[in-house]
Amino acid sequence: MRLPLIPPGELTPEQKPLYDSMRKGIASNFNAFKVEREDGALMGPWNPWLHEPQIGKAIWDLTLAMTANAVLPDNVRQIAILVVGARYDAAYEIYAHVAVAEKEGMSAERLAALVADQKPTDLNQQENIAFDFSYALCRGGTLPEPLYRLAVDTFGQHGTNELIYLVGLYALVSTTLNGFNVPVPERE
Repeated sequence: MRLPLIPPGELTPEQKPLYDSMRKGIASNFNAFKVEREDGALMGPWNPWLHEPQIGKAIWDLTLAMTANAVLPDNVRQIAILVVGARYDAAYEIYAHVAVAEKEGMSAERLAALVADQKPTDLNQQENIAFDFSYALCRGGTLPEPLYRLAVDTFGQHGTNELIYLVGLYALVSTTLNGFNVPVPERE
């Protein structure tokens, strides 16, 4: 870990409101995995964001907007997020979203394939499109037109936009985690 965790008592006046907002949002949206140390210091991507509160707040606001305005089914979102985490080999991202997907009932076989950067064989039509779409975007370059059109036909324009932004957001999260060498907590 390249940035020390910040105990709540050591937060600056610029960090404290962001910390409070993140703890509130985490409690309602990101509670399937360990996100804080016993003393309340935030782990995962939240710690680096606290170190740069102006940038961290912007990323956190985007995260909240992506969560509050979600139209894609949760299984589709988790497929996309896990594809990104696996492509970036972002350990904390994989840890966190495997926990979320397990809580939502995703099979061990499917999770094993996703975290191995492989396409599971049991995806339904929407999940299949989400996998191909996310995988293609993570490779770089322009998303192929047939895949874009298929996503619009399946998820609508708003859902397709959400999928693009979701892949971008989790690429940013994964880059943050990898860049700061954020460790994975022990599983309970």
